[in-house]
Order: sequence, then structure tokens, then C-alpha cells
Amino acid sequence: MTSDTRPDEDGAVAPGGRQRPLGGDRVALRGDLRAAVPDAGAAAGVTVLVFALLWARMESGESDTVAVMPFMDDPGTYWMYLLSQAFGWSALLWAWGTVMLGLLLSGPRPARLPVSRPVLERWHRTTSLTTTALMFAHALMFAAELVRYETKVDWAERLWVAFADTFVAGWYDSGTGQVAIPLGQGALYLAVPLGLLFYVRHRIGANTWRRLHRFVIVVYVLSVWHTLLYGTNVWYGEWPRTVLWLLQLPVAVLLLLRLLRPARRAERLGTLGGGAARPGWWLRAAGRVAAGAVVVGLVVVAVSGRDGGRDRPTHPPATAPHAQETD
Repeated sequence: MTSDTRPDEDGAVAPGGRQRPLGGDRVALRGDLRAAVPDAGAAAGVTVLVFALLWARMESGESDTVAVMPFMDDPGTYWMYLLSQAFGWSALLWAWGTVMLGLLLSGPRPARLPVSRPVLERWHRTTSLTTTALMFAHALMFAAELVRYETKVDWAERLWVAFADTFVAGWYDSGTGQVAIPLGQGALYLAVPLGLLFYVRHRIGANTWRRLHRFVIVVYVLSVWHTLLYGTNVWYGEWPRTVLWLLQLPVAVLLLLRLLRPARRAERLGTLGGGAARPGWWLRAAGRVAAGAVVVGLVVVAVSGRDGGRDRPTHPPATAPHAQETD
């Protein structure tokens, strides 16, 4: 989620009613890709650590994935699925971080920041690029596992089935994945254009980019929803799932603060006016009410412990994710 404001952006316009030129605001994608190398390296390191943890838990018999799908009790066979999970958790962690940075930069400006604002903005952009790469890796490793799994058809059919199940909305037809996988696909397909639009905002205009960029929060919501529905490590109503819910509380609080006290004066609620201003006022007010309701809902989930998790069965199911394709 790239910040939608810069230090000199407060809704003002240049003399004569024209917007300030954006030439000095251009940021090259190539430069950000180079700057993202250390960040991507850190993400790769975290992914390796998560993969090692998931492998160890599967070997020891403590894996929740095995509790959900007992046939997956061999990490040597299902290592690509474990790597997909590891990339998914790293992607969600990096998404959490980049959203927090974006909300911090576009909401009430703190009196003191740990580093300069330009540095925070660069971190925000690089973590956003890393998040997108991790999401792709998560999907690709899931597809690779499906290629390995579909052994009853030839290679061309296996590649097609894996591609369709992973990247074609509505194709995957097994269990919770019928809902969860399209949510993840939606997050990925929105993340790419919304993230890259930042680098062409001098062409489409700052206001157009800013309006589109607000939908980035939808990418994060879809990602969390996908994880809660399909993440076998948070499948049951136990502490890992509760922690995942709790991590959304600071995001919701920062979102509420950003809506209540946006950095740009043009986005502040003000008093209710008449005419054309009325629909926009009500829309902004509804957004603030919705964000406040999310904060309350997250607190209720944390206090009550009712987080939508499933009960751990006495006799876990022994079914595969879906029937293999046949000729």
C-alpha cells in the first residue's frame, strides 16, 4: 500500500487552479527494484525459517496441516506445499508491514518518526514490491505441488490443471478452496496493477492514482480472509488463529485514525454541505463508521475467543484435497 500523500501534498493547487506538476515526484521502478534487494533477501530468509519450522512440525507429527489432511504426513514428498505455505506466511507478514507503513504515512503525522519521511516512503515502496513477489511465489509453489500431485494424466494435462486450479477463478472445486482460492486470486490480481500504478501516476494524474490506490486495503483484506479460510496452520480455533486476528487490530486502528484525521485537508470530513458535496460527505462518514465497527469487532473476537476456527476433530479426515484428474 503506497502512501497517498507526500510532504507537500495537502490539497493545494498551483496558481490559476492547476495542479502542481508531478515531474519532480517521479520515482523510477528500476531504482526501487534495486533498493528492494535487501528487503527481498530478508523476506527470503524469513521464508526459509518458516519452511524449516513447518518441516520440523510435520516430521514430529505436530503439524496442523497433517491434522487437517493426514495423508500429508511426509515433508519429503510435500515439500513444495510446505514452501508454498512458507511463502504465503511471509507474504502476509510483509503485506502487514507495508500496509502499516502506508497508513502511518497517509494518516495523522506523528510529531517524531524513527527515520526521515522519505526513508519510510522508500521502505513502503520496496516492501510493497516484495509482497507482490512473495504472493506470486506462494501461488507458483501451490501450482507446482498440484503438478506433482496429478499423476494420472500426461504432463500437458497436469500443467493445465495446475494452472487452472491456481490462477483461474472458480476452477478449483474442492471444499473450502472453492471460496478461499478465488479470494487469494483476487488479492494477487489487484496487488499487481494497484502497486505498479504508483510508477505511472505522473501520466494518469495524482488524483486518479489516489482514488484507485485506496482499493489497496481491499488486497490486504482479501489476503487475510484467504488465510483464515484456507491456512491449515490457523484452521482450528486455537492461539495461532487468535494471534492472526489480533495482528489486524493495529491495522484497523491506524485505518480509523487515517480516516478521521487524513493528512490531506481535502479528505477531511468537515461539516455537511449541500448539493454535490453531500454524497461524498456521506461516503466518507460511512467509511469512518465501518472502520470503527471493524475495530470493535476485532476487540470482541479477541476477548470472546470466538474467531471462527474449527474444532479439532477426534478422528481427522483422511481425504486428499481433490480427486485426481483422469483421461
